[in-house]
Amino acid sequence: MGFLDREHSVAGPGWSRWLVPPAALAVHLSIGQIYAYSVFNKPLSRLISGDVKAETGAPGDWSLLQVGLIFSVALFFLGASSALFGKWVEREGPRKTMFTSALLFCGGFLIAALGVSQHQLWLVLLGNGVIGGIGLGLGYISPVSTLIKWFPDRPGLATGMAIMGFGGGALIGSPLGTALMARFAGDGTLGVGSTFLIMGAVYFLFMLFGALMVRVPAEGWVPAGFVPKVNAAGGMISNHNVLVDQAFRTPQFWLLFAVLFLNVTAGIGVLGQASVMIQEMFSDKVLGAGNGVTAAAAAGFVGLLSIFNMGGRFFWSTTSDRLGRKPTYMIFFALGTVLYFLIPLFGTSANLILFVIGFCIIISMYGGGFATVPAYLRDLFGTANVGAIHGRLLLAWSAAAIVGPSLVNGFRDSQIKAGIPAAQAYSTVMYIMAGLLVIGFVTNLLIRPVASRYWASPQPTPPAGQQAAND
Repeated sequence: MGFLDREHSVAGPGWSRWLVPPAALAVHLSIGQIYAYSVFNKPLSRLISGDVKAETGAPGDWSLLQVGLIFSVALFFLGASSALFGKWVEREGPRKTMFTSALLFCGGFLIAALGVSQHQLWLVLLGNGVIGGIGLGLGYISPVSTLIKWFPDRPGLATGMAIMGFGGGALIGSPLGTALMARFAGDGTLGVGSTFLIMGAVYFLFMLFGALMVRVPAEGWVPAGFVPKVNAAGGMISNHNVLVDQAFRTPQFWLLFAVLFLNVTAGIGVLGQASVMIQEMFSDKVLGAGNGVTAAAAAGFVGLLSIFNMGGRFFWSTTSDRLGRKPTYMIFFALGTVLYFLIPLFGTSANLILFVIGFCIIISMYGGGFATVPAYLRDLFGTANVGAIHGRLLLAWSAAAIVGPSLVNGFRDSQIKAGIPAAQAYSTVMYIMAGLLVIGFVTNLLIRPVASRYWASPQPTPPAGQQAAND
């Protein structure tokens, strides 16, 4: 297994850095399946009775609130494992990390399939939530850290290329999961168990391809003609490195932690319940008999959100190379606040088109926030430990993965219990999300360049006339 070691994955002369993005995409498109997990929510809540009443917690069935925990637990462990193993990822390199991610993420599907067949929720939580979530974390940060090292001249473009794959995972996972469940509906688990087994095998092959293809640049490598920008973007782009333990002590780290937490909280709860939410807000009772959003149409909505999640990651991160990271986040928070205030109005007026457009824009900025934050870290802290710093910052994602879905699911349940129709049960939480984005706007405004006392050493500047072979 020595081929997994970092020293065996160093790129040789003439190897093109443009082969790294396909390797990163192979991993991120696979683990991005977690964004399509909501297509399993209703089938999982009906495994015993098969009745729509199971949605409100029929005896023997899992409630939507219980099933929704799987998504939250997975993303919690994504952030926790990224923080815990960040230094290990930097030390061992992307190939070993991506291979380990494949074993954990895809092995989690096998355990979850067993849990479904035995109707043991704790096994599904262990498989897709805990073990799969650790695989998510390792698979998420390693390609990003590697791409930043390969593309110091275009960090926003680099992170966008990788992270757009994670956002686009639902584009594959949603229709694939729906089709497989329909194909194996008679397997005794409404097709969920068989779907988990097949998806685990297919995703493992894709992730293995990424692990075998990826390379790291040789020590001291820089792109041809690259000259680091000094004090660019009003001093927000530094040419100094800050090591991970020092970065953890800076106010900039914690301000950015809050920025990511607030941006993610405002979007992740919607993604986790997107399929159920649109069906309830635009049911037959709202749009008229036969006109309500069906399960198939809701799966299409999840896929559409995936397109904007994916496209937003590339568009906004690339745009941030021109606008700067801080102004880009200002746009996220300001525009997002306005849209969250308008969403309840779109729902009560039964305007499905504006509702879909509004959430597509929101989710594009949600995805854009993920893709832009590694470049933000690189600007503030340099490239030396950016993977490890990014891993620790993703604890904000872990916290948001609990808070966001809990807000949406908890307020939905409490509103319905209070007698409010399901179509109107989401209004309060939308206003709360808008308030969180206002706080995020102020927090981002406070971020300043890192003080010199935290610097470790200047980033290397290429000698005059140096040419790179790996461009």
